[in-house]
Amino acid sequence: MILKVSTSLLLLFLINSVWTRTVRQVYDDLDPEHWSHYTSECPQECFCPPSFPNALYCDNKGLKEIPAIPARIWYLYLQNNLIETLSEKPFVNATHLRWINLNKNKITNNGIENGVLSKLKRLLYLFLEDNELEEVPAPLPMSLEQLRLARNKISRIPEGVFSNLENLTMLDLHQNSLLDSALQSDTFQGLNNLMQLNIAKNELKKMPLSIPANTLQLFLDNNSIEVIPENYFSAIPKVTFLRLNYNKLSDDGIPPNGFNVSSILDLQLSHNQLTKIPPINAHLEHLHLDHNKIKNVNGTQICPVSIALEEDYGYYGNIPRLRYLRLDGNEIQPPIPLDIMICFRLLQAVVI
Repeated sequence: MILKVSTSLLLLFLINSVWTRTVRQVYDDLDPEHWSHYTSECPQECFCPPSFPNALYCDNKGLKEIPAIPARIWYLYLQNNLIETLSEKPFVNATHLRWINLNKNKITNNGIENGVLSKLKRLLYLFLEDNELEEVPAPLPMSLEQLRLARNKISRIPEGVFSNLENLTMLDLHQNSLLDSALQSDTFQGLNNLMQLNIAKNELKKMPLSIPANTLQLFLDNNSIEVIPENYFSAIPKVTFLRLNYNKLSDDGIPPNGFNVSSILDLQLSHNQLTKIPPINAHLEHLHLDHNKIKNVNGTQICPVSIALEEDYGYYGNIPRLRYLRLDGNEIQPPIPLDIMICFRLLQAVVI
């Protein structure tokens, strides 16, 4: 089955396409006569591919320290090492860095020299996943577009750490140790262009406060959230993808029209404690409700528009757009009720 590509996925695809063209232009324009020069200044612990002179590959080398980075480097790969500290010295000449991958090292907050990151004025992508961080590092460069901090030990977000990151589009904090108290009303202040926020696999019991208004993708899987506050999504009117799988949501924890939100195209509520399908909007395209406690499905009740009215308008009217419905792992017995098919005429797959 071919599923519709969402607006946010299309945007990410276009961003990656532009990024790829930029990278190619950098080394396609390079004079081969200069390759020997670039190779000679390459740190001996690392690899400098002649066809990609702006990249430095120091991954999987057992490094405990970062070598001196040549001035020409834009893309720095340091993942899968034993690095514990980030000091200013290796980056003195690296004023053009756009991308740093430090995943799977042993970096702690105490090991990050004050100001070392904020001095990288052109940095766009910073990867610090699978390290030993206990709080979001600060200060960060204002140029940053993606910050990936998954699988650390982060339990604290310093006040104002994101206040100047207006260019940030992706913030990944999943699989850390964040409690509700770590997410204050001003925690995400300043993230005016954020598109994706991932706080899955933490220790939240409540929906986080003050999500940036432009957020398109919100991932909150694998927490302990029990309640959706009334009108919660009115503050994030562009949210398109919403994942709340593996939480503790029950029927009583969802307001009557909690998920009846026109912007949401993909709603995931798998592995919760729901006994009925909550009201949805006619714009919703994908609905995941598997592994709840739902016993039966009444198409007339869950249909976001009147079935009689829908028949009057016909195929080209305001019919529900649901294309994918997952209900397996509940207590529902087949066959699929006929009124489901009458309401959701665009359904391409139902898993029951």
